[in-house]
Amino acid sequence: MESSIKNSVDVLNNTPNVLSALMNNLSDKVLNSNEGENTWSVKEVIAHLVICEETNWLQRIKIILSNQNDKVFAPIDLLAHFDIAQNNSISSLLERFKENRKINISEIEVLDIQESDFVKTAVHPVIGKVNLNELLSTWVAHDLTHLSQITRVMAKQYKNDIGPFIFYLNRLK
Repeated sequence: MESSIKNSVDVLNNTPNVLSALMNNLSDKVLNSNEGENTWSVKEVIAHLVICEETNWLQRIKIILSNQNDKVFAPIDLLAHFDIAQNNSISSLLERFKENRKINISEIEVLDIQESDFVKTAVHPVIGKVNLNELLSTWVAHDLTHLSQITRVMAKQYKNDIGPFIFYLNRLK
């Protein structure tokens, strides 16, 4: 799919509402269950999205668009979300994510990104040179991938109770 700012922003704008609708009135058991050792719970995924919203996407876009010579992204703390998930309610995490996303989308609009900016680059600390189009596309895919992860974690909580219907649910096999 060819990227565009509008298409990306449309998806990014929807994510907080999708998450809120999905998390509405869920028990702590559902929110804190995971898929086994070294996997994330639904609540931990939401905390991860909060961290990324606060330290990743917009900051990296600004680095790419800047005039500085040394355009290198700071690494993301991939463990910070565990503490945040443990010390916050799901409602506060969702609200924090929603507010941060709203601010970030507003700032993107102020940046007035043009398609000619899509080829501008910076250096990721692990994968090397990336361009703005790749970063924006990854932001959208990151949201969608974690939405899929959340629904998979939730669905697997029913795996032992669906009996022969497992035949139709390949994701749970």
